[in-house]
Amino acid sequence: MNAARKRRLYYILLILAGVAIATAIALAAFRQNLMFFYSPSEVAAGEAPVNRSFRIGGLVKKGSVTHSNDGLTVHFTVTDLKHDTDIVYTGILPDLFREGQGVVAQGSLDGNEFVATEVLAKHDENYMPPEVHDALKEAQASTQETP
Repeated sequence: MNAARKRRLYYILLILAGVAIATAIALAAFRQNLMFFYSPSEVAAGEAPVNRSFRIGGLVKKGSVTHSNDGLTVHFTVTDLKHDTDIVYTGILPDLFREGQGVVAQGSLDGNEFVATEVLAKHDENYMPPEVHDALKEAQASTQETP
C-alpha cells in the first residue's frame, strides 16, 4: 500500500470514529431527556422509575383536591378508575384544572407520593391526552373483565 492510500484510509477511519462518537453523544443526551408516561395502575404495580422524572395521567378524583395554607401547594389524587396516585404540586394550577377532568402531571415519585413539577389540564370538552385516554380505556376494560 502506498503512502497516499494509507493517508486516505486513516482519514476515512478518523471520520468514521468521529461520526460514531457524535452518534453516541447524541443518543446519550436523548436518553437522558426521554420522558415516559405511566398510568396510576402502572405506578401502583411498581413499573414507574423511582429516581427519574416521568409523566402520570388520569382523571382528578372527585373530592380529592385540597389546598395548603401557603396558597400554592395543592394535594390531589389522580385515578385511572382502577388505582389512585396521590400528587403534590406547588405552583399555580391551569385554569381548566378541576375534579373529574383529565390531567397529566410531570415529576417524580417521593415514597408513595408523586411530586409534580408541572401540571397540564385538558383544554376543551372533547380533548383528552392520548396516553390518558388509552390508560383509562385499558383500566376500564380490565375492570369489566373481572367479576
